[in-house]
Amino acid sequence: MTALERPGARLEHRLTRPNVSLAELYAAVDLALEHELAGLTVSPWLVRPAQRRLGASRLRLGTVIGDGHGGQLGSVKAYEASKALEHGATQLDFVMNGGALVSGDDQLVLDDMLSVIEMAHAALAAAGVIIEAAPLSEELVARACRIAERAGADYVVTSSGDASAQRAIARATLERDSLGPRLTVVAAGRFETADEIVDALRAGASRVSCALTPALVADALVALGGPTPMAALGTR
Repeated sequence: MTALERPGARLEHRLTRPNVSLAELYAAVDLALEHELAGLTVSPWLVRPAQRRLGASRLRLGTVIGDGHGGQLGSVKAYEASKALEHGATQLDFVMNGGALVSGDDQLVLDDMLSVIEMAHAALAAAGVIIEAAPLSEELVARACRIAERAGADYVVTSSGDASAQRAIARATLERDSLGPRLTVVAAGRFETADEIVDALRAGASRVSCALTPALVADALVALGGPTPMAALGTR
């Protein structure tokens, strides 16, 4: 079985609540390692202790840049990105400037994306654009996806992780339909059942990023390793 065929490669543990303790972080790292998950995404201050806990593991370690609203200046996001990379992050999810998008300033949106993407790629890290789940028209979401492609993003993300599973699934469908084959979609949200995770992958997501529990991981691994071929998921 190749890395891409492993059920765990479709799951990412997202631990970005504002009150996550170090004890929770260490348990999350151990859970991700035990089940060979796609990665672990944590708040910026937790990147360094997570990296130390991971040791020589090649598990992808991510964090969120511009969390909250994405309206920070590009220079501020670039600084956040530089510190995250310095502390050991190998994946950067960053919130795009939604206000600039709504205002029709596509160049500002593009420059904002480039401020993080170019820095990440220079450090051989992956970079994904979070298109927040706040009300945006389908046309605006599609436009954001096209700009993300122009900027050289590796993937787009349905939200910072606070959206409901159903909203994340619907957004994954829209984003997948708005992108070319190079970029993938990460469905981030409050997933609580294995069925919701499978539905997100069927909707076009390549992986699901959410706060996982040992029980949810176990159920999801069974569902993803069951009669539904892995190759049939996330390929729309």
